Amino acid sequence: MDEKKLIMTFKNTLGNSFSITVEDPREDLEEQDIIDTMNLIKDQNIFQPKGYDIVTCVSAKVVDSKTTEYDLEV
Repeated sequence: MDEKKLIMTFKNTLGNSFSITVEDPREDLEEQDIIDTMNLIKDQNIFQPKGYDIVTCVSAKVVDSKTTEYDLEV
């Protein structure tokens, strides 16, 4: 099973990093879409991790992973 995740990393007013993960992002997602979304999250103060405002957009990445499950009898 292939899994794709968008991981956006921010810093809050204390300088602590935290990430927001989006499962199965759109296939046609472009870098500018991610930048705009991250800036919207920061500017609109949509999330306040542990009660602190987001002050910096740090990074974003799309992680593509493949999981292979085995049905083993134990």
